[in-house]
Amino acid sequence: MAALQEEMRLEKITDRPAAGAGVDYARLRAGVDHGNIPSLLMCLFQMAGDAKWLEEPFAPKRGKGLDDNDSAGLPDDLQQLIRDAAYDAIVAWLNGQDLALPRPSNAQLAHMLSVAMVEDVPDEYGDVIAATMRLEGEVSVPRPERPLSAIVIGAGVSGICAAIKLAEMGVECRIFEKNTQFGGTWWENRYPGCGVDTPNLTYTFSFRGADWSKYFPLRDEISSYLVETAAEYGLNDRVSFETTVQKAEWVESESRWKVTIADKNGRIAHHYADLIFSAVGILNIPLVPKIPGIEDFAGRVVHTSDWPEDLDVSGKRVAVVGNGASAMQVVPAIAESVSELTIFARSKQWAAPFPQFRKAVPDGVRYLLQTVPLYRAWYEQRLSWTFNDRVHGTLFRDPDWDYPERAVNAINDGHREYFTRYVMDELGDRQDLLPQVLPDYPPFAKRMLLDNGWYRTLRRENVRLIPDRLAEIRGEQLIAGNGDSVSADVLILATGFQAANVLGSYDVVGRGGRVLRDFWDGDNAAAYLGTVVPGFPNFFILLGPNVGSGHGGSMIRSIENQAHYALRIVEEMVRQGASAVEVREQVYADYANKVDAAHEKLVWTHPGTENWYRNARGRIVAITPWRNDAFWRMTRKAHPAEFIFTGERAIAQEGEAAAANG
Repeated sequence: MAALQEEMRLEKITDRPAAGAGVDYARLRAGVDHGNIPSLLMCLFQMAGDAKWLEEPFAPKRGKGLDDNDSAGLPDDLQQLIRDAAYDAIVAWLNGQDLALPRPSNAQLAHMLSVAMVEDVPDEYGDVIAATMRLEGEVSVPRPERPLSAIVIGAGVSGICAAIKLAEMGVECRIFEKNTQFGGTWWENRYPGCGVDTPNLTYTFSFRGADWSKYFPLRDEISSYLVETAAEYGLNDRVSFETTVQKAEWVESESRWKVTIADKNGRIAHHYADLIFSAVGILNIPLVPKIPGIEDFAGRVVHTSDWPEDLDVSGKRVAVVGNGASAMQVVPAIAESVSELTIFARSKQWAAPFPQFRKAVPDGVRYLLQTVPLYRAWYEQRLSWTFNDRVHGTLFRDPDWDYPERAVNAINDGHREYFTRYVMDELGDRQDLLPQVLPDYPPFAKRMLLDNGWYRTLRRENVRLIPDRLAEIRGEQLIAGNGDSVSADVLILATGFQAANVLGSYDVVGRGGRVLRDFWDGDNAAAYLGTVVPGFPNFFILLGPNVGSGHGGSMIRSIENQAHYALRIVEEMVRQGASAVEVREQVYADYANKVDAAHEKLVWTHPGTENWYRNARGRIVAITPWRNDAFWRMTRKAHPAEFIFTGERAIAQEGEAAAANG
């Protein structure tokens, strides 16, 4: 299958396999027979041009929860009719017949997605559908007239994206990475069960597809994809591994950055560049709780982000601190092999049904996805809506709602009822666990987790849940805040990261000696569109403050939006004849206020709720309040009036303009 992808690499919805490449019609038929009917209906409409495929009796019925709704809720005979018609239309297209409707209007695209999802999709959403389906035509990437250089700090998803986009623009770049390989968090996190909670097609670079084996890939497959992407785009020649960035300092007299690095042997060196792209992410610095006695623990202490290759927990007494995303993955993965498993969970989490957990993509469907880009595009649009913006409109706090202690509005209360029933069903005969696991805050006030078998695991005889913090360690004894104690051989810290400590791994000093950490007053980070900060010229943050998604979404899409925006700023700087550009203080402040005001209307600022999105003073710094298509619009272009351009050429131009206006 990988060979098929390499041979064809079909990206545009009109791309067909090359003449002579050969099509395996038996596998294609199997793919159509097991494919997603709502997506097939969208293909039928565009291939045949007949609107009947969007209407009764063929229109899908609404699915449940996060399920793909492959059957569209239709009777078997209608399903078969649709699959037969779709196969015939696809075969005709593969044999040269053009799409009857190659370019629906943006309003049509939104309507089509509404039909596919069986719910209202805003008309304006058609704009982002058109863009992600590459219906707007090729966009040329202008190259700067003068040479520019860039340093990219970090070689994870953000760093790979930045380096590739900089190369396309003709900007020379050097990547500094502390690890020994590309991948960032996907290179570092190797704990059992590690995987993504975002669907495969949405967790894929828009410029390089992948033939995923699972609907939700696990860590090894994601890591390989990132390493292969970096290699394909020539990044191995641009990266310095095992290199730690210690400091970045703006040299105002030279309008460039001085970056201090240390190699694996501790040798210090300085590098210079016109631009910096900080790609260290927000899930980069592990959060290690201060537990009295932890340094004297008789066994091994492991944070999930630093899982040792030689650690085998089979037959051991294991304790886990935390019950967030990483715990919800690692606990079910090891429960069967350990002798005893104790979970210290002082808080409670909402978790949604996860019907695609570890589910393999059938061979025929993989072939269909790779052979028919139009099908892949529509399947991706459905995933994007389901896991991104579908729920956003239900997360606003209703001031007139009578039961704010349990939900933020009536729809949110319905979500609570649905998830509560699910938890009760999963617990089965262990309803005694319900008070220990059922949250007393509204759904989505913390990031909604996906159930990897968590509740079923809690029912196991060798698993014990202690609903309190780990307060103290004495030798091999772990003592909870409520006095409960347990002996353990291995202690796993599934305690997450210092998400509010943005760019906390190195020092940044901008114009006039402004220190970024001080400017942010420690953990109170902010950035205009999550990307630029006043006083720090030519400095761009990827996956910066208020870019993460609380309601769902693909970080890769957000990162690509930011990279696009940053390069539009660079283009404008070159067009202005400047050597430096920074956002205006007022623009930055106004945006930060706008973000804070928007968050105050949403569920994650619900009184009494704690989450990792907030800093020490309670301000949301990690996630965005915006719908994904709104952020996409914000990052399409750079508006010159929002920036200050400096440098000899920019000053000369300003002087000429002032003289002309005078």
